[in-house]
Amino acid sequence: MPESVQTLFERAIATLPAPLRATVQAYWDECVASFVPPADPHHTASLMASLPAVFAASEFVARTCFQRPTLLAELVDSGDLLRAYAVDELKTRARHIATQSPDEATLKTALRVMRRREMLRIAWRDLAGWADLAEVLATLTALAEGCIDGALTCLMQWAVARDGAPRTPTGEAAHLVVLGMGKLGGGELNFSSDIDLIFAYSEEGDVQGGARELSNHEFFIRLGRRLIGVLNDVTDDGFVFRVDMRLRPNGDSGPLALSFDAMEQYYQVHGREWERYAFIKARVVAGDAASGADLLARLKPFVYRRYLDYSVVGAIRGLKVSIERELHRKGMEYNIKLGPGGIREIEFIGQAFQLIRGGREPALQVRPIQPVLAALAAGGDLTPQAVADLQTAYVFLRRTENRLQMRADRQTHRLPSEPQEQRVLAVSMGYSEWEDFHAALRRRMQKVHGHFDQVFVAPQGEKPAEDDRGLAGVWLATLDPDALHQRLLEFGFQDPAATAGLLQGLRAGHAYEGLSAQGRERLDRLMPLLLGAAGLTNDPQTTLARLIKLIEAIVRRSVYLALLVENPLALSQLVKLFSVSEWIAHWISQHPVLLDELIDPVSLYAPLAKEALSAEIHSRLAHLPEDDLEAQMEALREFRHGHVLRVAAADVGRGLAPEAAGAHLGHIAEVVVEQALALATYSMVEKHGRPTCKTPNGVETPGFAVIAYGKLGSLELGYTSDLDMIFLHHACAGEGMTDGARPLANEVYFARLGQRLIHILTARTPAGILYPVDMRLRPSGESGMLVTNLPAFLDYQRRHAWTWEHQALVRARALAGDPALCQAFENARAELLCQPREEEKLRQDVIEMRTRMRAAKSPHPTPRFDLKQDPGGMIDIEFMVQYWTLLRAPAHPALIRQRGNIPILEALAGAGLLDAGTAQDLVDAYRRYLSVEHRFKLMERQALVAPEELGDYPAKVVAIWQQVFQR
Repeated sequence: MPESVQTLFERAIATLPAPLRATVQAYWDECVASFVPPADPHHTASLMASLPAVFAASEFVARTCFQRPTLLAELVDSGDLLRAYAVDELKTRARHIATQSPDEATLKTALRVMRRREMLRIAWRDLAGWADLAEVLATLTALAEGCIDGALTCLMQWAVARDGAPRTPTGEAAHLVVLGMGKLGGGELNFSSDIDLIFAYSEEGDVQGGARELSNHEFFIRLGRRLIGVLNDVTDDGFVFRVDMRLRPNGDSGPLALSFDAMEQYYQVHGREWERYAFIKARVVAGDAASGADLLARLKPFVYRRYLDYSVVGAIRGLKVSIERELHRKGMEYNIKLGPGGIREIEFIGQAFQLIRGGREPALQVRPIQPVLAALAAGGDLTPQAVADLQTAYVFLRRTENRLQMRADRQTHRLPSEPQEQRVLAVSMGYSEWEDFHAALRRRMQKVHGHFDQVFVAPQGEKPAEDDRGLAGVWLATLDPDALHQRLLEFGFQDPAATAGLLQGLRAGHAYEGLSAQGRERLDRLMPLLLGAAGLTNDPQTTLARLIKLIEAIVRRSVYLALLVENPLALSQLVKLFSVSEWIAHWISQHPVLLDELIDPVSLYAPLAKEALSAEIHSRLAHLPEDDLEAQMEALREFRHGHVLRVAAADVGRGLAPEAAGAHLGHIAEVVVEQALALATYSMVEKHGRPTCKTPNGVETPGFAVIAYGKLGSLELGYTSDLDMIFLHHACAGEGMTDGARPLANEVYFARLGQRLIHILTARTPAGILYPVDMRLRPSGESGMLVTNLPAFLDYQRRHAWTWEHQALVRARALAGDPALCQAFENARAELLCQPREEEKLRQDVIEMRTRMRAAKSPHPTPRFDLKQDPGGMIDIEFMVQYWTLLRAPAHPALIRQRGNIPILEALAGAGLLDAGTAQDLVDAYRRYLSVEHRFKLMERQALVAPEELGDYPAKVVAIWQQVFQR
């Protein structure tokens, strides 16, 4: 042995703590005689500088080095020890090694030799500090995946040569797919981990070309057994990986392999919560990749529900309790995986949110836990500090886990109790003393456990029925009648008999009778909570009646019950909103998916600006397949319903200026129409191509535009307003056609595009409709073309339109579509509104139209005041605003920049065209009317008001009307 190697060793061992030197010296003495140094002196120096620390940390590495004295030098001389592998390099190497094997015995030996080499390399790089955690986990995963894939490739070839080829009934090849579960599926395999696998094959059928009859089922079970043997059998060379098949359907008692159809059927009918949890990390690690992708796509609805599934919180909490009981029984107090604050709790936090929200948030449909945590921080589900704590702890715990397992290549998660082993672990983790390491570990685990408790510990969800101030007895009617009535009175229910009747009606209903045991248990936990919360409102009886209607709507979908039980904030916000608004109660009962909006009160009471709305809807749709119109329509509806709820909550909560509520609702509608038009356009272009016009300058694409009228145009939308719209398109000089495989005349294309857009907006899906659409303001009304070209629109407005149609133009604006066409409409609108008018004729036309509207309105009970139609109401103000705009715009074109009634009145006053006091009276009246209209809508009442509630506003408006029109 050259003197320089010994010198290098002595210099490096001197840096170790004294208690570890004797063991390392003994290892060195055992292997020094046969030690083969690397050929390159620089590599020798790097190796020897790290060797004592690596030997101190890992008996497995030391024994491998003196049992296989040339292996370490080969790793260094090849360059493999000193560098990170490229992506897929190890998988390719494993496949190559496997396919060079002529038979199964040789294959077993080759893979075990490879495994020994690579595990030595991985451990050395980790313990020497040359590889970070990400590299270690990725390389371990790649090694396992490569061995599985290489072994299966060989075994499949040999099986087909021996028994024939498995075929489907139509004669196509049937394929085996190997799913990696757990840490293998997540790309996070630890050093001495088992590999969790599931085998599935594409279709039932029979093996063709063999000497005897064999079904696909039998063929693939035999193949699976051989694959397990190649990987799992212990030979003189050890094993490759321990294989665990217990995650397959029905566990150890189930068939080793199932067809895709059988797998899908099993999970649809029998799949349990823990199996959903397991399938989060499922990934194809070997076999036919295309078939595997098909299988995972078929199982995706089982894993990721389209609705929010808070039932998983209780299931995971129950699983955690079971684990804790097991740990206690076995006395495993220092388990860094399963103990309080361990790796499993971090995974539980991330994967619980994945199961709850992953169906609606594709960003959560990833396998590794660290990107999941990052997505939870980005989405606001966890605070940045919580995620930083969890990620820091995860890295520390996983490094500790690998150090424990690299010690002797043994699967363990327990901290050592023997002082020397404690010292070894501490030093391998960069600490000179066990106490320092252990303190750092405990700090991290305590933070993890604290965050786990915040997510999973729900006192209101775990409180026993006898500890709820007697309200469980009220709900279940276990109290005698006098006690029940007294308890209801104590909680603010002034009509105990009626309240008891409501509860009895719910209990006696078919929905409650048909509940599963789990569903009934959830409802029995929820109802006392709702009773207690309703009792604190101003009108407990009315609030409870509204809540019971919601329960009747959601009781069969007990995940919603779980959401309310698990989220105290959601429950309190629900009761608060139901107590103040019948409309909100009805809205949420119609769309239970909105219950998720209640979890975060900050966002619930903060409607988004238009830019933020656009960004959010783009983000939601970006994760959906372009050709899945059904999913896109559902996403649009859920988006609209949720944001309308936010506006309503802010309206009844902190309060919104009435024009602000209308603007928020208008912006929601605007971004929805923009996206609906994009979806309709994509669908039409896919079928027919784009419309084209031949011009002297070449071929151009004519545009389509949506023009908003009425309250949508003026951004004064109500909670249940229709969308008043017209559609325009550019005209070609000659005949234009689309350029797709199924061409259409441009006019037909645009008509169908308009129909498609209306369908997307008005079709009733499970989430309801988006908006009712009113197209009667198009040229010639209901008898006119659905889509009009711009020249025809201009010609109609110039030559045939009634004055009331120009009045309607005051509120109109280009909403969505081709920017050039939208600008062309705005130019046309400006021309039409700014044309000079004869004042007397204009005045008479406005009076005549207003008289016709009053004559057509239905009578209402007196002395109630109709906010919209009665003299002095909203329409009188709107007509005066439109009259002044049409009269004054020719000389003051800046007026037409505004669409809303209040902004136009302010512009008229600012230009000196209207007395400031008159303008302010009308602004105040209109604002008051809007406020009352919104409030009545939220109370689900007609806009018929007691006159005293409006003060002298109607009289002031009537007086101004008379001054303007009755000369």
